[in-house]
Amino acid sequence: MINLRKHIAVALLYFLLVALMGLLLRFFFVTPIPLNYKFILHAHSHTALLGWIYLGLTTLIYKIFLSEAQKPKLYKHIFVFTNICILGMLVTFPIQGYALYSIIFSTLFLFASYWFMWFAVKYAPEHFKNRFSWKLIKAALWYLVISSIGPWAIGGVMATLGPESIWYKSSIYFYLHFQYNGWFIMALLGILFYVLEEKGIHFKPEKLKSFFLLLNFGVLFTVFLSFLWFVPPIAIYILGLIGAVAQLLAFYEFYLLLKNHFSAIKKSFSPNSFLLLKIAGSLLAVKLSMQLFSAFPYFANLTFQLKDFVIGYLHLVFLGIVITAMLAFLEYFKLIKLQKSFIWIFIFAFISTELLIFYKATALWLGFPFFQDYYILLTILSCFFPIAVGILFFKNLKNLYLSA
Repeated sequence: MINLRKHIAVALLYFLLVALMGLLLRFFFVTPIPLNYKFILHAHSHTALLGWIYLGLTTLIYKIFLSEAQKPKLYKHIFVFTNICILGMLVTFPIQGYALYSIIFSTLFLFASYWFMWFAVKYAPEHFKNRFSWKLIKAALWYLVISSIGPWAIGGVMATLGPESIWYKSSIYFYLHFQYNGWFIMALLGILFYVLEEKGIHFKPEKLKSFFLLLNFGVLFTVFLSFLWFVPPIAIYILGLIGAVAQLLAFYEFYLLLKNHFSAIKKSFSPNSFLLLKIAGSLLAVKLSMQLFSAFPYFANLTFQLKDFVIGYLHLVFLGIVITAMLAFLEYFKLIKLQKSFIWIFIFAFISTELLIFYKATALWLGFPFFQDYYILLTILSCFFPIAVGILFFKNLKNLYLSA
C-alpha cells in the first residue's frame, strides 16, 4: 500500500524550495549575489512546474483514478524515476543553466511524463472511462505530451538557428501555454468534475459535450497568442482572438453548469478549501479577460515590451489559480491539512506582490511615478511566501510523522 501523503510531502518540499528560490531571485535586485540569476531562474521554474505542480497533479490522478488498478509497484517506480529527474534538474540548473547535465535530466523527465501518461491510460479501470471527469483527465495528459514538443524543439533551434531566433522563444511559450492552459487547467477541471460526480451531481450530456469542445478549441487556438511577441501576420492575431473568445464561451458554459450547484459544492469542501476555490474561480475570470485583450496588436506589443505584465500574468495563473485549486483538492482527498495561518499569509504575499508587479508595468506604460524602494519592498513582501509554505510543509510533515 502506497502512502500518498508521503508523496505529497515530497511535492511540498519542492514547493518550499521554489518559494526560497523565488525569494533569492528577488534579492538579486537589492544586493550583489555571487550566483547566476538565469541559472537560478531555470531551477526555480523547472522545480515549480515539474516538481511541485506535476507531482501534486499526478498524485491526485493516481489516488482518484488509478489506485484501484492494483499496480502500486509500477507507480512507485515511475515516482522514483520522476524524482531522480527533478533532483537532477534541481542540482544542475543552478550550477550550469541549460547545459549537458541539466538537459539530460530535463529530457529524462519528458520520458517520465510519457511513462505516467501511458500508465494512466492503460490501467485506468473501465468504469471510469465513460465519465466526463476521466475525459478531461485524458485530454490533460495529452496536452502534457503536446507541451513537450516545445522542449524538443528548443534543442533543434539551439543547434541550428541559435537562441536569438524567434523560434527559440516561441518554443518556450508553446511549452508554457500547453502546460498552463492544457495540462494544469484541464487536470484540475477533471478532478472537480470527479468530485461532482461522486456527489451525485449530473449534467446534460449535450451541455458537457459543448463545454468540452469549446474548451479544447480554446486551448488549441490560444496557442497563437504565444506568437504575437514578434508581430506576426494579422491572421495569427485573428486565430488567437478566436481562441480567446472560445475560452470565454467555454468557461461561461462552465459557470452555467455549476451555478445551480454552488451550495452543494460549498458543503463538499472545508471553509478553507472553498475559499481557495473561490479565489481560483475569480482569478480565472481575470485571466480570460487578459487573454482576450492580449489578442489585439496594441496590447500584445505592450505585454511583450513590458515583461512585468508577463511575469504578473504567469504568477497570477500559477499562484492564484493552479496552486489554490490544487491545494483545495489535496485537502479534499485528505492528502494535506490546510492551516488558516498558511492561507492568510499566502494570500497576503500573493496579492501584495502581484499589485507591485502590475503597478511597475502600469507605471512604465502610463508614466506613473515609480518609487525608489520598489525592489526592497517587493523582496520584503516576497519573504512571506517561504514563511507560508514553510508552515504548510512542516505542519503536514508533523502530521505525517504522528500518524505513522
